[in-house]
Amino acid sequence: MAMETAEIEDKGSAVDQVVDAIRRLMRERNLGLGDALPSEIELAAMFNSSRNTVREAIRILKAYGIVESRQKVGAVITDRRQQALMELFSFAIDMSAESFLDIQGFRRLIEVNLSDLLFQTIDEAGIARLEAINDAMKKAPELSEAAEFDFKFHAELISFADNHTLSQVYSILQPLLQRLMEAGKRSRIAVESAYDEHCDIIAALKERDRIAYAYHMNRHLHAGLQFIQPKEPRQI
Repeated sequence: MAMETAEIEDKGSAVDQVVDAIRRLMRERNLGLGDALPSEIELAAMFNSSRNTVREAIRILKAYGIVESRQKVGAVITDRRQQALMELFSFAIDMSAESFLDIQGFRRLIEVNLSDLLFQTIDEAGIARLEAINDAMKKAPELSEAAEFDFKFHAELISFADNHTLSQVYSILQPLLQRLMEAGKRSRIAVESAYDEHCDIIAALKERDRIAYAYHMNRHLHAGLQFIQPKEPRQI
């Protein structure tokens, strides 16, 4: 309470001081992801600062991915730092056969072993959503758009596990996984193959067939390897 009413310490620029004060406010009020900050007018009064200075401080926090603006709500606490890091990582990674197998191996540990949980939670409406996404992937005019729908298919599948942490991990990994899916869809044939493989996965879900689900998911996660361009041999 003392921090909210006291004047900000006389160090650094006025904007830097407000940035520090807002971060202390977040800690003291125990504000988390999705919580809204006080309005610019309220913050200016708390920190004995101008509204323009507060607005600039909010802009800096946005640039760091700590807050984002939402209509009718104002500045809301978020965390884009992990997302930005993964976007950078997905841009820099060499999409070779080795990296493809490594990433798909990670996905296999999760998606193949979800069958029992999915059988308990997925219903006809969920199956219909998967089928609609799969149909949209097949009809997508651009290969990059098809890769987006491919990711949506698997993200939707993960959502049926009803595990927030797992869904959040896939959300963070989206730039990387989508780039991998783009690499595995260099032709319309690749998209049609992925469509058929998704259909097999959906059929296994409908039948609650654990063996068929594991087989078709394993096959699907490995299939894109044939479309990954091999690296040129290094010249000696």
